[in-house]
Amino acid sequence: MTNQPLYEVMIISDFAAAHNLRNFRGKCENLHGHNWNIEVVLRGRRLNESGILVDFAEVKQTTRDLLAELDHSYLNDLPFFKDHNPSSENIARFLFERLAEKIAGNNLWVHRVTAWESNDACATFMYDDGFRAETNRA
Repeated sequence: MTNQPLYEVMIISDFAAAHNLRNFRGKCENLHGHNWNIEVVLRGRRLNESGILVDFAEVKQTTRDLLAELDHSYLNDLPFFKDHNPSSENIARFLFERLAEKIAGNNLWVHRVTAWESNDACATFMYDDGFRAETNRA
């Protein structure tokens, strides 16, 4: 295998929402809220004619538009979270999958999304590179 260039960009955004975890024995089974910080990491192998992988403004706007659906909501009421417990892990997965639909292209893919529910606790969703190569590229 030859060494190939790989570029990575990251943006950070946030949203606030309430949730409660179903089938959880502990305080988080009760209604509560977080101010989540979200990290979105994109990867690609080639820069465009401007010398960039992707316009940060485009990634930020797409992410903000998606987070607007979650912001100041009760996550348990949203369709995805009726079937998936609204844990930080599933929030990261939800955002990853939705962003991959909107951003991913031939030379650009969502590598990972991390949902920080506090300053010292986060969950990340990503696919391994083999899976990404087969399914997350347009």
